[in-house]
Amino acid sequence: MLQRNLIIGMLVLGFIAGGVRGEDKTNLNQPERVEWFEDLALGMFIHWSVDSQLGSVISHSLVGSSKDYQQRFFNDLPKTFNPDKYNPDDWAVLAQLCGFKYAVFTTKHHSGFCMYDTKTTDFSIMQTPYAKDATREFADAFRKRDLSVGFYFSPDDFWVLGQQDLPISRKRPEALPTNNPKLMKHNLTQLRELMTGYGPIDVVFLDGEPDQLKELVWELQPKSLVTRGAMETPEQNLPNEPLPGPWEACFTLGTQWQFKPTNESYKSGGRLIDMLIEIRAKGGNLLLNIGPEPNGEIPFEQVRRIRELGLWLFINGEAIYKIRPWHVIREGDLWFTRAKDDPSTVYVFLTKQENWKRGERRQFTLKSVHATDKTEISVLGHAGQVLEYNPKADPTPRFEQKDGELHLDIMRAQRIYNDHKWPNPLVVKLTNVEPVKN
Repeated sequence: MLQRNLIIGMLVLGFIAGGVRGEDKTNLNQPERVEWFEDLALGMFIHWSVDSQLGSVISHSLVGSSKDYQQRFFNDLPKTFNPDKYNPDDWAVLAQLCGFKYAVFTTKHHSGFCMYDTKTTDFSIMQTPYAKDATREFADAFRKRDLSVGFYFSPDDFWVLGQQDLPISRKRPEALPTNNPKLMKHNLTQLRELMTGYGPIDVVFLDGEPDQLKELVWELQPKSLVTRGAMETPEQNLPNEPLPGPWEACFTLGTQWQFKPTNESYKSGGRLIDMLIEIRAKGGNLLLNIGPEPNGEIPFEQVRRIRELGLWLFINGEAIYKIRPWHVIREGDLWFTRAKDDPSTVYVFLTKQENWKRGERRQFTLKSVHATDKTEISVLGHAGQVLEYNPKADPTPRFEQKDGELHLDIMRAQRIYNDHKWPNPLVVKLTNVEPVKN
């Protein structure tokens, strides 16, 4: 059954109630920057802080914690934080190779630990054995690779609450900046440091009450795009339908945002690819998280998954970047996007095609796409002329418009793995087609 790309008010409201975060009616994001953002498709989220040394949830272990726990966290952990293998140039090379277009770095998470050189507190990376500004190093390295730079900033600050001798909590009135003038002043000073001392910041992610903070971002850098705090940013789940306006889905690679050395279960590369396809078909961006080790290296298991995603994007990126949703999200296991600048160019993602052998043809039927006398077909990444080691084979993709349906005949021809068992979706490109609307 066709699932139409309709924004159904009640469904969207129901989903928001179930977990979409960050939208606000006050929005000064510039329209041209919103369109720029919608073209990017894939961002790298980086959760990394002083408690990565413990392998615990980032910051949240402080909520409701005892005074002795807080003492060890605030006073002892910084003494041993020394990411001597942190090389953001390597991170940027990996991100660029694997198809990421922007990255969002945790300048300060809820604990209040600052990963940059701040004058507001000694609870920062500058008071560790590392004693260098990790945020500046990140920004410089990613800009050098023409990757857009984003800052994550938490308005919640457990260090400030501790200084005020308040219980460490979230959502309680005294923990909210709008009810805590000292915390609000602290946040505004820190955000001003970040927005005036690190060059152009393309994206700002405000993980908490955005009041006064997003306005400061737009005042200091009008071209900065505020994501959480000004648009929908569903976390660890996806809407059933496209959301109004731009949106960004935030996902972990495993079960935790920060480095988790044990008891972890990672998503497969194939699952990441399927998620990205669904998100783009629904008009969103994927902000995919990594959690570096305390020494600054990206864990082996995370790199492997990212590289599989990167290989698939190396082949099929045309269908993911600078696209917009087709008038239909999907037909069964066939998902759609269309070219941003040419609505008559449609991309069809052939998902869930198990045991599709190289050299084998499969047939697909589309009800939402109508061919014209100018329609052409291709499989992304392959010229449709040669099947390796089989000179008599004809891998040409074919189509036929018949009985009100568009019939595709596609061969899996490109050799990606030695064992010929590349399991991930092929993408068919159709040009000069028309939508079929009931």
